[in-house]
Amino acid sequence: MQDQLTPDLTSQSIQPRAPEGTDGLTGAEAEKRLHQFGENALAEHHVSALERLARFFWGPIPWMIEIAAALSAVLGHWADLSIILTMLFINAGIGFWQEFKADNAIMLLKQRLALKARVRRDGAWQDIEARLLVPGDVVRIKLGNIVPADVTLAEGDYLSVDQSALTGESLPVDKKIGDAAYSGSIARQGEMTGVVTATGMNTYFGKTAGLVQKASTVSHFQRAVLRIGNFLILITIGLVLLIGLAAMFRRDPLFETLEFALILTIASIPVALPAVLSVTMAIGAERLTKFKAIVSKLVSIEEMAGMDILCSDKTGTLTRNELTLGAPDPAPGVARDDLLLAAVLASRRDAPDAIDAAIIAAAPAVPGNYVTRSFQPFDPVAKRAEAGIEQDGRRFTVAKGAPQVIADLCAPDAAERARIAAGVDRDAAKGYRTLGVARRDEAGRWRFLGLLPLFDPPRADSAETIATARAMGMNIKMVTGDHEAIARQIAGELKLGRNIVVADEVFNDGVASGRLPAILAADGFARVFPEHKFEIVKALQDAGHIVGMTGDGVNDAPALKQADVGIAVSGATDAARAAADLVLTAPGLSVITTAVEEARRIFERMTSYAIYRIAETIRLLLFMTASILIFNFYPVTAIMVVLLALLNDLPIMMIAYDNAPFAGRPVRWDMQRVLTIASVLGVYGVIESFGLFWIVRDYLALPLPMVQALIFLKLLVSGHMTIYLTRNKGAVWQRPWPAWKLVVPCEATQVIGTLVVVYGLFMTPTGWVPALLVWAYTLVSFCVASAVKIATYRLLEDHAAHNLRRVESHVAA
Repeated sequence: MQDQLTPDLTSQSIQPRAPEGTDGLTGAEAEKRLHQFGENALAEHHVSALERLARFFWGPIPWMIEIAAALSAVLGHWADLSIILTMLFINAGIGFWQEFKADNAIMLLKQRLALKARVRRDGAWQDIEARLLVPGDVVRIKLGNIVPADVTLAEGDYLSVDQSALTGESLPVDKKIGDAAYSGSIARQGEMTGVVTATGMNTYFGKTAGLVQKASTVSHFQRAVLRIGNFLILITIGLVLLIGLAAMFRRDPLFETLEFALILTIASIPVALPAVLSVTMAIGAERLTKFKAIVSKLVSIEEMAGMDILCSDKTGTLTRNELTLGAPDPAPGVARDDLLLAAVLASRRDAPDAIDAAIIAAAPAVPGNYVTRSFQPFDPVAKRAEAGIEQDGRRFTVAKGAPQVIADLCAPDAAERARIAAGVDRDAAKGYRTLGVARRDEAGRWRFLGLLPLFDPPRADSAETIATARAMGMNIKMVTGDHEAIARQIAGELKLGRNIVVADEVFNDGVASGRLPAILAADGFARVFPEHKFEIVKALQDAGHIVGMTGDGVNDAPALKQADVGIAVSGATDAARAAADLVLTAPGLSVITTAVEEARRIFERMTSYAIYRIAETIRLLLFMTASILIFNFYPVTAIMVVLLALLNDLPIMMIAYDNAPFAGRPVRWDMQRVLTIASVLGVYGVIESFGLFWIVRDYLALPLPMVQALIFLKLLVSGHMTIYLTRNKGAVWQRPWPAWKLVVPCEATQVIGTLVVVYGLFMTPTGWVPALLVWAYTLVSFCVASAVKIATYRLLEDHAAHNLRRVESHVAA
């Protein structure tokens, strides 16, 4: 009997037969199949904590830092070594901790599977762990159970299952013999027996988990950090090699040359770049928690700032995921309250399902003289529910269900039947599900009382949030598993647009290139399965868009993980929250626009630091290289370079607390602009450094050790002032003004550096007069640098506008 149940074991495609009279699988056969197919559990690739941590020490920037650390150890420069290793481990620790907290989507998907299953084996019903189920097992599913595996229903009257977390359908789905019930769905009504057809990763649920595992993206933030790091590394290597060749040509002492090249490399390599940017995002993530938004992946903050398309799940996200009764449509001569009373009487009031609850919530209270004598719950075969009612000694029957079924009970004339059909069609065009209600008197005559439309209403804040998001430059696309009529109705109410396409019509053509125009033009997608959501996000990403995806169910998890910004809304499943980058803890979507606004401010802070770091590296390296090659003079000593690296990077981390402007449109890393501004400021810094070098060495004729001390002070003070230049595009006094958490550390380190120079700690003392001269010179240079920066931004904007006009004229031609 077991072999008849499972003719094709290799594919896990079980052909069920009525289990009546079967003893189910034997224990031996179940054990054999368990060995063949594996446990009914989600497969997961386990990465050890040590392996995860090791990843943060691999890559161009970590390699250069590690080489510098090794050279420091060889030469016995233990202070340098400690500084380098501290920065390296801080950066690795931040990234490791965030990934450790967030990268658990598969584990939480696994937890959603049923823990126990009722199965018939060796002729007896028994409860076993769901992970031990195998294809061919006969299982029983009843009210409240989580379906433990994919099954084909083979015996029983009916079963109503909630599979919204899997398919996105907003209403429970009625099942009958021969229908499939998916693993992870929940039985809401009825009881049936079925045959297991697929387990583990072969189930519908498992394939969804497989998509989550397959989903992967490299963030624009990671790419930008890599490009900035590579740029600085190449400059550093090139100029240090040039200095080394010049030293060899001049026959300078080899040890001193290696020592200085090492120190210069340490100061120039962006040791703190990943750490500062990560800290900036981490502090921004902490701020977002105040807006009821929890960031689980730091890099998503930068992606959120550039997000230009938001794909929003409908059920439970744009809508309340609560059935609501629409305007009742009583039949001629029937009062509205009589229609609602009959519908309530035909409902299960002690344990209502979603439909019954919607009717009970909208209808008046049932008078005490109405007593229910019998009740027949909704039957998917008869497609109606009935109740026998007694009122003051009189008995009658009420029924509600599919309009055509209720109409057939009443046998109306052609005109009445046409009116009923027109009402159903009118509601269907709006995406409503319609119920018919009828009453039978003591004489046995049925009377049609009217129609009740039901729908899942939009959230109160959805329309406002969509309008705000569009004003911020984001395009909103609705994604739902519901019918296109429902999608069009909701989209119309939210002013999303009515170009709703059916997912199968886009993805069944087999031509990937032909999908993109339809996906881009669509306002929304209906009848969507998890693989469709995943492919929609992937197609938009391949077209160059930064894509956000909201959702709340297991079915949304693959797309949430693949999206640049996966957003799990309030009340989302554990799987959706684990796969998402941003988890909303307050109902509605309004917090998304607030989070995007904050993310764009964080992006401005990161851009500011990137420009500062590149400009400072160019300033120091070019000045040092030119001084050595042209004047055969080391403008600063090795210990001065180390002090510069320490005094510059540590206080600059406070940029994470700075006040930043908010861009009105999505922002992205424009590396050409970043490198241009940074290069201009860096080259200008070289020019002003040589100006001071000429004044103190040739004009004032100060001794060389004092010249080195004053150059050190100038590099320190002007370096800190550069951060004030890079934090906006305009004049330094324009709002938003610098935050005190940035100003105080910067100025404090400048004062410390000044005292070190004046009183000669690690260097020749200069006294106050030369030090104040450097301050005056630097302040004047700062004003000039501000004018240079503003002029450069204007030239870049004029160039961009010119290119845009040229493209538009070309398109018009």
